[in-house]
Amino acid sequence: MDIYWYGQSCFKIKGKTATVVIDPFDPEFTGLKLPKDLEAEVVLVTHNHKDHNFTESVKGNPLVISGPGEYEKAGVTVEGIKTYHDKTSGSERGINTVYHLIIDGINIVHVGDLGHKLTEEQSSLIDQTDVLMVPVGGTYTINAEGASEVVSELEPSIVIPMHYALSDGKVELAGVEPFLKEMGVENIEPVPKLSITKDKLPEETTVALLNKSN
Repeated sequence: MDIYWYGQSCFKIKGKTATVVIDPFDPEFTGLKLPKDLEAEVVLVTHNHKDHNFTESVKGNPLVISGPGEYEKAGVTVEGIKTYHDKTSGSERGINTVYHLIIDGINIVHVGDLGHKLTEEQSSLIDQTDVLMVPVGGTYTINAEGASEVVSELEPSIVIPMHYALSDGKVELAGVEPFLKEMGVENIEPVPKLSITKDKLPEETTVALLNKSN
């Protein structure tokens, strides 16, 4: 499996049987770019904001999933879990969906624009986490400290920080550095993609920093 990051919360996960795109963004809103040939069998939208719901950018007539529930297509199983975009049960920014998907036997959890600490019930619904994609930039989501708490709660093999400040991005967020400090990570080199298999997942939680793909 190969995982690519395009900035904000947008990822492409290319598995053996299918490709999944999560939270495609409107380039005009974010200042970031998406590839013109972006194609997938499944598209996940964590919430209905312009930097997360630009589904028309994804070709291939994909199944578009935009809320809680259980779904399956092309060997990919998805469970959406209701959470909130803020600490006040959605009164400020609405509902957010955490997705737990299984592709190539790997459990991937993308928490979207999570704005609060997970409840015990939410954590139990998420269950096993091999790869965690978590926002760290604060302002609209949990910050570095909150993200590290989610990491401790879900105990992933690999954690990928997302939704943080980029030099060419328009959304004002904190950088990734405070999160790396929280996790005790130093001298980490970003990589253009993350290639993983189920049998080679690290035993202890490892932070993977991805370069923004174009």
